[in-house]
Amino acid sequence: MTSQLHKKGETWSARFSEPISNLVKRYTSSVSFDKRFALIDIECSLAHAAMLSTQRIISQDDEAAIRKGMEQILGEITRGEFEWQLDLEDVHLNIEARLTALIGDAGKKLHTGRSRNDQVATDIRLWLREEIDRIVSLLKSLRGALIDLAERHSDTILPGFTHLQVAQPVTFGHHLLAYVEMFTRDTHRMLDCRKRVNQLPLGAAALAGTSYPIDRGQVAKTLGFDGICLNSLDAVSDRDFAIEFTAAAALIMTHFSRLSEELILWMSSRVGFIELADRFCTGSSIMPQKKNPDVPELARGKTGRVNGHLIALLTLMKGQPLAYNKDNQEDKEPLIDTVDTVVDTLRIFTEMVASITVNADAMRTAALQGFSTATDLADYLVKRGLPFRDAHEAVAHAVRICIDGERDLLSLNLEQLRSELPEVASLLGDDVFDCMTLEGSVASRNHIGGTAPEQVRASIIAARTTLSL
Repeated sequence: MTSQLHKKGETWSARFSEPISNLVKRYTSSVSFDKRFALIDIECSLAHAAMLSTQRIISQDDEAAIRKGMEQILGEITRGEFEWQLDLEDVHLNIEARLTALIGDAGKKLHTGRSRNDQVATDIRLWLREEIDRIVSLLKSLRGALIDLAERHSDTILPGFTHLQVAQPVTFGHHLLAYVEMFTRDTHRMLDCRKRVNQLPLGAAALAGTSYPIDRGQVAKTLGFDGICLNSLDAVSDRDFAIEFTAAAALIMTHFSRLSEELILWMSSRVGFIELADRFCTGSSIMPQKKNPDVPELARGKTGRVNGHLIALLTLMKGQPLAYNKDNQEDKEPLIDTVDTVVDTLRIFTEMVASITVNADAMRTAALQGFSTATDLADYLVKRGLPFRDAHEAVAHAVRICIDGERDLLSLNLEQLRSELPEVASLLGDDVFDCMTLEGSVASRNHIGGTAPEQVRASIIAARTTLSL
């Protein structure tokens, strides 16, 4: 029975008296998704084989045979000729079985001094490191597209909102730079997460290390790891790095969701601030006039998907004792889907942001509504000696009168304004309207972080500098 089981390639089967059922094979197999790590697995195995040879744990001839066999397998995978077998459970056993078929006993020696536990942990870290680098690069491109759009509209005025109510005028460039700040923080989080991803688990073996005289430092250097996981139990069972990455990814998607919500509102015919290029929108199957912002809506929806992956990974780990448990097979699909979702969203949003057409007139018209410069009038009075709370109350009273009379503060002349504010009339001069204009309001916020066009342009220069770092 044992020899028959081994013919099927089940490397652990000598311990068992009957073959695993087909239902269990399907339930426990991960090859359908972890074959994505195939090239990484080969890279990891070649580094391990080189170390085994250097340490004289295997012969140089065995290493040469392993290298030659892996080169053939790499070609087969690249060309789509490799035959993935469900019976072999995962990417590691599929590659090892093919290697043994090609080179014989030398292939069986490759697994000396390691376990699938530390092997898979190493593969995931190597793969995720590459994906983090790609995400950081894509974040840079997105930030660049936002900065370009902000630069074109550093003087374009639109209403700023709190509680989705008109608050104070800002510039569109300033508004966009807020998202540059968010995605810059996302970049820093990814780079910081990468430090903890880039630690080598290989050499921890199943959980206790190995009795062979391995050199983990050589493998770490070969594979470009910054350091080595120092506790063998933690090395094989740690998935903090995957959770940390997914948390950072969830924040990226949250920022996309916030931006998406605004794009959807701005594109609405009731608002009309922007237009998205047709290639990012769809129509209706029944209403011929419709142009729907499907990309922002989907990004808003996919945010929940990534958030769900974060909760799934946290829940996966919360009850696991040391060391490795089969539960950890379930870490790959949410991690892979998180990477794919973030990468695709970054790519499409970078192109979509560059395509945005701005309706500056609609933005300005909206900013003129809702008494958006009322605070500037209060500030004007404060600068002339009135306590802020008194100035606030006086202007609020004037706003109430204008609302009742269906007028706007900016529609009043100086005499009318003084009559609406009798208690502070003596403080109102001809220059009061300078601060109450939209341009005067935004220009007055001329400090670091303010919405004055001068500050926006300075912020754009600073933001471009960070892109080159």
